[in-house]
Amino acid sequence: MREEAIIEVRLDEEQRVFIRPAEGDFEYIYRAAMGVYWDKASRCLTHPRPPRDWTPVQWFQQIITAVADEYGVKLKLSTKTTWSGIPQNLRAAMEVAAQANSS
Repeated sequence: MREEAIIEVRLDEEQRVFIRPAEGDFEYIYRAAMGVYWDKASRCLTHPRPPRDWTPVQWFQQIITAVADEYGVKLKLSTKTTWSGIPQNLRAAMEVAAQANSS
C-alpha cells in the first residue's frame, strides 16, 4: 500500500472534517459508498452535511479507511500536518485514531 502525507486536517463551523492529502486526487472516492467525498475546490476529502451522528474522530477514521479501501493509499499524519479549527483534545484523539489505522 502506498503512503501519502496529510498536509492539513480542518474542522469547519458545521463540524465537518476536511483532510487534504499532499498529492493525490481522490475524485472517485464516493464509489467506496462510505459517505466520503472529494471536494475539488479545496482538494480535500470530506463528508456530507450534516455530519450524521458521528463524531469528528469517527469521520476522520472513515475518511482514512475509505481512501485505503478504494485507492490502496494509506494517509499518514506527519510533523508538517497543519491543524485548523481543531481543539487540542480532538487533535489528540485523531492522532490516536491515525496510529490505530497505521497498524
